[in-house]
Amino acid sequence: MIDRPQIADAQRIVVKIGSSSLTGRRGLNVEHMQSLVASLAELRRAGKDVVLVSSGAVAAGMPALGMKHRPRDLAGQQAAASVGQGLLIERYDALFAEHGLVVGQVLLTVDDLTRQAGFRNALRTFTRLMQLGAIPVVNENDTVATHEIRFGDNDRMAALVAHLVQAEALVLLTDVDALYTRHPADPEAERITEVDDVEDLDVDTSRGGSMIGTGGMSTKLHAARIATAGGISVVLASFDDHEAVLAGQAVGTLFHPTGKKRSRRLMWLAYASQAKGDLVLDDGAVRAVLHRKASLLPAGITAVHGDFVAGAPVRLLDPSGEVIARGIVNYDAADLPPLLGKSTHELVEERGPEFDREVVHRDALIKVGRRALA
Repeated sequence: MIDRPQIADAQRIVVKIGSSSLTGRRGLNVEHMQSLVASLAELRRAGKDVVLVSSGAVAAGMPALGMKHRPRDLAGQQAAASVGQGLLIERYDALFAEHGLVVGQVLLTVDDLTRQAGFRNALRTFTRLMQLGAIPVVNENDTVATHEIRFGDNDRMAALVAHLVQAEALVLLTDVDALYTRHPADPEAERITEVDDVEDLDVDTSRGGSMIGTGGMSTKLHAARIATAGGISVVLASFDDHEAVLAGQAVGTLFHPTGKKRSRRLMWLAYASQAKGDLVLDDGAVRAVLHRKASLLPAGITAVHGDFVAGAPVRLLDPSGEVIARGIVNYDAADLPPLLGKSTHELVEERGPEFDREVVHRDALIKVGRRALA
């Protein structure tokens, strides 16, 4: 009996594995890699598309460079990653080859997914690799990433990649067997098997992750929030349970989707784009955007912040400053102030027919934040 058909029946699945599950004191844990590769190869034989998001480059490079502890400085991390990334992908290539499969390395920075051009380029690469039967192996490009253009952890990147490839399921493999109300070492911690809505959780994630990885439970919850909002089922589980997870057994914690499948463009807008400015709305415009699925007009805007041009992503804020939506703006920031508070009818009469347009069209707008779920 399959306990979780949303995982077992998924035709396209993204699997993320953390550094703590991949590496040990002497570098890469080959036995763990062999086991994971065997499970993913089985999925491919069943005709499913698989994307592997793998941490481990920095950790893999540390022993070769004589590093006993993960470097804290960016240059040290980049050096370790430049050595370790080659070791990591070489091992994956050899292990998948034993199953007759080819891997394609995809190294990403935040910039690759936050810019529309980069987003489209990444999509083309993933699509073609899977069409050719290859398994994309994804990691953050730590060798060149700066603090400003880093994901910070591969959990968030895995969720964004899941949206990009329109996966049906995301599996986060880590060193704990499930989500708990407190740190698992706490005797009062309670295990959580299913989550209907991440926003309703009451858990303590203040204690960080392992000494090897960069992520903790808070990053995994953020990843689950991003993925489930777009209709993707998520399972958080121990690496030791990966075979059971992929078979649809009830191990780990299952996060149910809270939203419906959205277009790649809207999911990019909601979770990957870098907003170039803010539009503050009055209460009437907030209600129109959230409840009537209306476009945003100049009459409902009270303030403009930022320096942006038409076609840029912006945030829509309610009067208290809470973000309620994100959208693609149709005006330059410098052109908006004289238009605020005026209806399109007034603007057409004053300025001409070219002003008979929305500031943000409803088809280029996506609701985000707690008020969007109310």
